[in-house]
Amino acid sequence: MMAREVYLDNSSTTPMHPEVLKEMQTLLERKYGNPSSLHRLGNDAERTLSSSRQLLAEQLGVKSGEIYFTSGGTESNNMALAGIARRNYRRGKHLLTSKIEHPSVLEPLKKLEVEGFQVTYLEPDRNGLLDPFQLAETVTPKTILVSVMHVNNEIGTIQPIAEIAAAIKRKNPQTIVHVDAVQSFTRLPLSPREQGIDVLSISAHKFHGPKGTGALYIRGGILVEPLLAGGEQEKGLRAGTENTPGIAAMALAARLNSENRKEKTAQSKIFKEKMLSSIETAHPWAQINGPRKAEGVPNILNISFPGLKGEIILHALEEHNIFVSTGSACHSRKNKPSHVLEAIGAEKAALDGAIRISFSSMNTPEEIEYAASKIPQVISELKAFMS
Repeated sequence: MMAREVYLDNSSTTPMHPEVLKEMQTLLERKYGNPSSLHRLGNDAERTLSSSRQLLAEQLGVKSGEIYFTSGGTESNNMALAGIARRNYRRGKHLLTSKIEHPSVLEPLKKLEVEGFQVTYLEPDRNGLLDPFQLAETVTPKTILVSVMHVNNEIGTIQPIAEIAAAIKRKNPQTIVHVDAVQSFTRLPLSPREQGIDVLSISAHKFHGPKGTGALYIRGGILVEPLLAGGEQEKGLRAGTENTPGIAAMALAARLNSENRKEKTAQSKIFKEKMLSSIETAHPWAQINGPRKAEGVPNILNISFPGLKGEIILHALEEHNIFVSTGSACHSRKNKPSHVLEAIGAEKAALDGAIRISFSSMNTPEEIEYAASKIPQVISELKAFMS
């Protein structure tokens, strides 16, 4: 057994980068003032917020005043969907999304349906891809908002965001385009202005930052109804004392994770190819869920072993200090089949036997070598036991 943990569940959350952890600890100890306070400690905290806001804005190529801090991706998605829908309902009550979005998009939309909004849920193809032109055909003069994730958290599909946004705007220039970029921010190039993105969600703990911290980009001029009341923070859009240490740590993590992006992507490709080759050589009956090549990110591999149970595989690998997941952490404990795999047409045996392996820049070649040899061995043992 490998002494250290081999953590391959980075789509659920990532370990904090050592420099980020150090920065956050320093801020917790020294810059504990409330950014709204008028004294020196408050001013110090406010300057930290401003510099962090500017750094995130530079990452996206937008204005710093268009960045709003939140508690993470879930709040950012809720603010984008509910806030925009409720503020702009006079222009229409039609909303548009896909069946493979994250629960923090699908659940708010269900609530908005109860409030009288009409939601269209588009079906992807077998690889999880949406057709921009098919999507645009469903846009009407009453469509006020379209929400599409950039990278799917379970199967790694990369949506053609620029093409989707362009098709939507041609059909209805007033329709607001929201992108859940939680899985892609810092990993893939993002430029809201060039890609036609009006609103964009990010979450720090997906790129080696702290949990409980995120941000929402809102293009200037878009009206949003606040979800929280009780303060004038974030220009009145998000009440509550800002998490200054978490925000500064998020900004630093964004900068660090964006550095040497091409090299990190190349490394993830090597890791994924190594893992795939090892598994498919030993078990050619295994099924890949979602895209294998260009349409998918190299850091996510979703694979099914029909006849086995994903949860049993997960715990068997845990015995060898290898940590993977059975899908999105947001519904993995409910013992429900993945709505993403269902949407792309996976059969029940594939649904039951699916695991997700997700890499990060903090994984090492030695870890991947170990996991690539151990995972096929564990599958063989489980298959023999089930026979």
